[in-house]
This record gives sequence, C-alpha cells and structure tokens, in this order.
Amino acid sequence: MATRIREKAKLRKENADKRPMAKAKYIRISPYKVRAVLDLIRGKDYKEAVAILQNLNKSASLPVLKVVKSAAANAENNLNMNSDELYVAECFANQGTTLKRYIAKSHGRAGRILKRTSSITVILDERQ
Repeated sequence: MATRIREKAKLRKENADKRPMAKAKYIRISPYKVRAVLDLIRGKDYKEAVAILQNLNKSASLPVLKVVKSAAANAENNLNMNSDELYVAECFANQGTTLKRYIAKSHGRAGRILKRTSSITVILDERQ
C-alpha cells in the first residue's frame, strides 16, 4: 500500500503551483455576492485591483481586499516578487459550509434560514 510515498511526494511538490496565492475561508457572505466583486478585478494589475476594491461600495469588497493584499504579501516575502509587476491571474469564490437556522412560523411550524458562507481564493502572477 505505501509504496513510493517519498517519490510521489517529491513529484507532487515539483508540480505544485509556484504562483503566490491566498485563501479566506468561512466568510459570512454568499458566494454569489463575492463573485460579482471578483469579476471586477480578474486580470487587473495589483495596484489597480486594490484601488477598485477600496472605492467599491459592496459588502464583499473588504474581505476580497484583505485576500488580495495577503497574496501580494506572500509574493513579496516568500517568493521575492515585486508588487508593481503583479496582476490578478485567477480569483474565485466557492461555497463554504452553510449555517442552518430556524424561525418560528404560524401554526407551530418552523421556517428554515440558510446562512451561506464562502471561501475566497486569489492567485497572483507576474507580468511577462
């Protein structure tokens, strides 16, 4: 069963994505609302994306801004990249866990409330 574990781990590490990235999990905003903000910054330069997010009047812009800044900090500190040459290569929001709550309704019934969460991922890359 456990054959070639070290070799497989080495191959996985070599084939891993070398681009700087950051994730935020369990953000209490619906992924549908976050995707609207991510569509605005996809493909933009890092400084332009930060400027857009700072001036955007959406509730999802603050968590997305934090993730973009975190990815840029990872690029500078871990991979020695210059933040002036970075751009948003990929960004997506997946659905996280859903908090299920109930509210009292008429005739002794219960109505269901779904409080959705999202996980935001931003991947930066250098312009060639």
